[in-house]
This record gives sequence, C-alpha cells and structure tokens, in this order.
Amino acid sequence: MAPEPHKREEQGGPAVFFLHPDLGIGGAERLIVDAAVALRSRGCRVQIWTPRFDPSRCFSEARQLEVRTAGDWLPRSILEGATRSAPRSAWSASRCTWCSSVREPDAFVCDQVSACIPVLRLFRTRKKVLFYCHFPDQLLTKRESFIKRLYRAPLDWLEEYTTGLADCILVNSCFTASVFKETFKSLSHVNPDVLYPSLNFSRFDTVVSADVASIVHKRRFLFLSINRYERKKNLILALEALHELRSRLDAHEWSETHLVLAGGYDEAVQENVDYYEELKAVAARLGVEEQVTFLRSFSDEQKIALLSSCICVLYTPSNEHFGIVPLEAMYMKCPVIAVNSGGPLESIVNNQTGFLCEPLPTQFAEAMEKFVKDPALKRVMGAAGRTRVLEKFSSEAFTEKLYQYIHRLMQ
Repeated sequence: MAPEPHKREEQGGPAVFFLHPDLGIGGAERLIVDAAVALRSRGCRVQIWTPRFDPSRCFSEARQLEVRTAGDWLPRSILEGATRSAPRSAWSASRCTWCSSVREPDAFVCDQVSACIPVLRLFRTRKKVLFYCHFPDQLLTKRESFIKRLYRAPLDWLEEYTTGLADCILVNSCFTASVFKETFKSLSHVNPDVLYPSLNFSRFDTVVSADVASIVHKRRFLFLSINRYERKKNLILALEALHELRSRLDAHEWSETHLVLAGGYDEAVQENVDYYEELKAVAARLGVEEQVTFLRSFSDEQKIALLSSCICVLYTPSNEHFGIVPLEAMYMKCPVIAVNSGGPLESIVNNQTGFLCEPLPTQFAEAMEKFVKDPALKRVMGAAGRTRVLEKFSSEAFTEKLYQYIHRLMQ
C-alpha cells in the first residue's frame, strides 16, 4: 500500500521530487526544506520522499509540504555516516518511482546519499537528477584501523561512482567544491556549481517567544551556540572558552554571563544521547554548569528569541561545509565567532561581521571578552552582518538559481 502524504498541495507546474535520508533538524534539512519551498513558490509541484519524518521534530515549513515516507523499517545502525542511510534511501527512491498513486515527476533532487541515483536511473531512465553535495561522506568517517579502511574502500567507490551518475551536481560552498575535486579523482571532468544556502527572511521577522524568557533575560551577556549534539560540532570548545573567559572577567561581569547550547537532538540517535551527557559532565568538571543552559530540539520561535537576545553566537565546528547558523545570526544582527576554516570563511568577514579564530579556547575567549567589555561592538558588527546577508544570501537569488537549474535539466 502506498504511504500516505502528510500534506498535499495542488499546483500545475512541473513536478520535482526530493529524496532526503532523514527530514529532521539540521543544516542539510534546512536547505532541502528551503529548496522545496523555493520551487513551490515558482509553481512547481513538490514532493519530499524520506525514510523518516517526525512532524514534531522538523522545521515548521516541512509540515506545510507534501512529505511521503518509505524505508523507515530498515535498520539505522548499518555501517556509519551517510552510508548507513543508503539502503533506506534506496528503498525510498524505489517506492517513489514505482508507486502507482504518485504523479509522474519531471526531475529529482537528491542530497547526502547518492546511492539512490542508480535506483532512479533504473526506473526513470528519462528523468534528470540533480545532486546537491553537502560534503563527501567518505571524509566524515574515521579510518583508525586497516579493517576499517578495507571495508570502507568499496563504499567510497560506490559514493564516487553514483555521484557521477547525476545530471547536475551542485555544492554548498567554494570550500566544498575544492574538496569535491580533491576527493573524487575519477570526476575530475566535473566542475560542480556553487549554490549557497539562503535564508527565508520572513521566518525571522517575528516576535520573541515567551517560553524562553527565563533564559534570555537571565544574564546580560548571553552567548549562544546552535549545533546538533554531535562530536564533530566540537561543542566542548564553547564550554572550554566559557571557562577561559571566566579568568578574564570581574565577578560582576561573570555573574551576568551565560551560555546556551541549543541544538538538534534525537533520542533515536545514540551519539546525540551520549554527547549530551558528555557535555554536561564537561561543564561540571570545568565548574561552569551554573552558567550553561542545554536546550535540545528547540523550536524556530525559541531560536529567534535566543538570537534576538544574545550578544554573540559561537560557531565551533572546524572545516564546516558551509554552515547556515552564521547566516541566521548575522541576519538577526548578531555577530559570530567561528573557526577560521571551511564555509565560515565565505560567510563571515573577519573583524567586520564577527571574528574568525583558531579552534582554541583562548582565542574564542579573547573574542568573547571583546563583546563583554564593549557591548556597542554587537551593534556595529550586527548591522554589518545583516547587510552582508541581505546582499549575498537572499532567498530570491537562491530561488531563481535553483529554478533555472531545474528548468535546464528538463529541457
């Protein structure tokens, strides 16, 4: 029996099907939802196919889209990284191609898991596929042992081969484009285009939610970190920087300082559960637990409230593929302290919209101290950040570019 859609829409334009491994809360999910909304605004009939979708753990716009689920019955614990999603995504792709009640698609958009592309090729040979590469999966897994390198070899080959089957390949930053070329040697003839993620500005033009008032009004100097509870996001750096900051402030300044670690959290993902407990233990060991609030799986309204009230956002992952959080912060006139690698090099202007630092607690603390000692700095850098986002990362530019890619695929 065909899976039931969570939401139907009636439009007369071309049909574009998205395939995504888990429509939860994260940067990749944010982009897919924004892309679907963007194409729908141009008259496209949009469906998102995914193995897993929880309406209580998703971006609010996802609940207004037509989302179909298939493949959630397959185990999540096979292998690691995006490869563990490959069987689930492949099954979801097969369901969307031969399900008799599904309208005929004109094009497919896949991201994260390229293993679904051969399935689409098998059943829909005349339909074009756009693959959006956030980052090569093989670089997201560690190779500590010979056995691990051995079993990863065919998976790496599969990722490279199936990625090359796409008719159009996009990446989220110039950094990812360079990594793509260095990683996929057999695809040296492919020059992926850069399509920066964007912001739907209207999402942020709202009133502050009252349900986090006890947090946002607790301290004068509120620092905010927004990232999933995953070790690669290096949230411990934020805690260690807060500990280092303590030695730079007087007693009154420290009493007015607080850090909120807000992030996507899924109890079904063991790493989320383990890392949350690890972070609480680190905060206790450093003696800063009274100055830290852990907020898991927060709503859009809570995020807007926090961004409206904090003096700075700490963005701690290294070599981040792009990073949507710095854009959200800068649009809300909030400066960003980020690691000086990866996507933030393209979104943040050092000493103008924030600070780019080495991933060291001392350097992050030094930058944080500047906002405590000179509160006016937030206003100056915040205004510069807002201007940069409006000029370079508008949803209108993103929508037009994406629509043109889809249009060219269908010709």
